Parts: sequence; structure tokens; C-alpha cells
Amino acid sequence: MTWFDPMGWDEGIRDERDLHVVQIPMRVPFRGVLHREALLVRGPAGWGEFSPFLEYDDLEASRWLASAVEAAWSGWPEPLRHAIPVNATVPAVAAADVAGVLARFPGCTTAKVKVAEAGQTLSQDLDRVAAVREVLGAAGRIRVDANGGWTVTEAVDALRALARYGLEYAEQPCATVAELVQMRLRLARAGVGVLVAADESVRKAEDPLLVARAGAADVLVLKVAPLSGVRPALDIAEQCGLPVVVSSALDTAVGIRAGLALAAALPSLPYACGLATTSLMAADVAELRPVGGSLPVGAVVPDPERLAALAAPAGRRDWWLARLDRCRSLLLSELPERPRG
Repeated sequence: MTWFDPMGWDEGIRDERDLHVVQIPMRVPFRGVLHREALLVRGPAGWGEFSPFLEYDDLEASRWLASAVEAAWSGWPEPLRHAIPVNATVPAVAAADVAGVLARFPGCTTAKVKVAEAGQTLSQDLDRVAAVREVLGAAGRIRVDANGGWTVTEAVDALRALARYGLEYAEQPCATVAELVQMRLRLARAGVGVLVAADESVRKAEDPLLVARAGAADVLVLKVAPLSGVRPALDIAEQCGLPVVVSSALDTAVGIRAGLALAAALPSLPYACGLATTSLMAADVAELRPVGGSLPVGAVVPDPERLAALAAPAGRRDWWLARLDRCRSLLLSELPERPRG
């Protein structure tokens, strides 16, 4: 893992006066999540977010801690742009609920639609995407996200059917790099011109660049926290040679700010970014909403009253503090010994 090791973070991050654990209800279930939990930390450079999903082991979660340390102790590169176009995100809701979801993303002309949800059918996916197309109109852009939920055959069949709605791309239709390569070949042979974006195959891989080298995708989706921070993500973007979309990992406004920092620092930003996901939450620690389909690149400071109102129960706070300490130890074990004196 490549990340900066700013002096003082390892002790500063243990100061509980600057640690806040929040528990935020979701408007609708998203990836099976009913409440989003996050540990927010304040450092000399600002606020960082440590919010790996609950099922992640400590090794994977430690990458998210590296990202929080970068945000709170190092800060980020200078921005090249000061507003980031963002997409709406439509969970696996019924078609009748699509218009209400899209209304929470004012000005957004691109929508990412969840498909391949466990327990649902392709017919439901088609109805949902059709409803999105109806709301956005012919000029709107639609991308679908299967989270690796299809086999190769299922993906080819689904994308052949979904292509009629004019997809911008399909995100992680299959789980593995080998499957993505095979699926892209079969799509090409079938004359289905749908671009493929890779997400999990990048952020959960030991070698994030394997997707590009294998020819498994046309677009890379980068999420800051799982990749250890903005600077490591920028390195991947530079080396991959593919267009990049910056997306959120269901972050609070604090974590979204790190995604905005990455999007602002990229030399090119051809696609709207998936950074408006706080609209899926019933509350947040700070106000950060799209205006005219874009999010501003500026400081995000949690509101003390919101931190208090959203504070997690004592048992959950203790759980997160214990997880923080374990991941801190893992990060320190990977660093070269610092000179004394």
C-alpha cells in the first residue's frame, strides 16, 4: 500500500476528543445497509473519515484508515477545478419510486442505476432503467451497476436487453477480471456496444492495474478510501491509461470531500462522478448537496449539533475505537522504522 506517513498521526489519532462515531439512517436500503456508520477524526489539516464496511477485515479496513490519515494530517494536491459534475444514484427500488429518488439530485443529468440485486429479476431491472430514461429524457446519461452480480452469460443477456436504453457504461457486470475479459469479447461478437467500467476489480484487488493490463474494462471507477487516499488513487489513474470516474463508498460529507479532492486533481474528468450519495441518507454531518448537477470543491466541516444528534450508541463507538486501534497497528507495522532523535 502506498500512502503518506505524516508525523504525529499515530498518536494524534488516539485523542478521543477529536474522534466522533456517527450512525446515519439510510432513506432506503443500499447494498443491504440500513444505517451507515463512520468514525470521523479531526487533525491539523482538517477532517478525515474511517468508514470501511462492517464485513471488511482489518487488513482491507486499514487502507481506509490511511485515507483518513491523509485527509486529516497531510491534505491533498491543489485542485485543477472547483466544481465536480455528479450523477444521481438510483438504488434497486421499484420503477414507480424512480422519479422520487431522482428528485433528490437536482440538476443531475446522469444517473447510475443499481441492477442485479439479489432476489430481483432482469425484468425489474429493465423496468427501473426504463423509468430512469423516461425521467431523464433522451439527452440524459444512464449507467448501470451490477456490483459483480452476474455470470458472464447473465451479463451478456442483461446488457443486450438494457442496451436499448442507451447505456453510458455498465459498472462491474461480473465479479472477476477473467470474467470481464470474456464478457467483453462476447459482447463485441454480439455487436453490443456497451462500455464496461471496473470498480470492485480495482479497489479490492492486490494489483489495481491488472484490469487495465488485461483489457477487462474501458473505464476505471476509483474510490479514495479503499485505495488508501487521494495520492495513491492519482497514481493508479496516471498509470492505467483509461478514463476515470470518481465514486463514493457511501461516505458521509467528510469522505465525499476526499473524493472531490481526487476528482479536482485529475488532469481529465470526462464523466460525471458518483459523489452525490449523501442524498441517499436521511441525514448527514454537514450540508453537501448538488447545485446545478455539481458539487463544490471546498472545506467540509461537520456541524457539532449534527455530530451530537447522529452519535452512535456507546457500544458501537467502542466497537469502532477498537477497530481503529487494530488498523492503526497494522499501518504502523507496514512502515519502515523511523529515525530516532
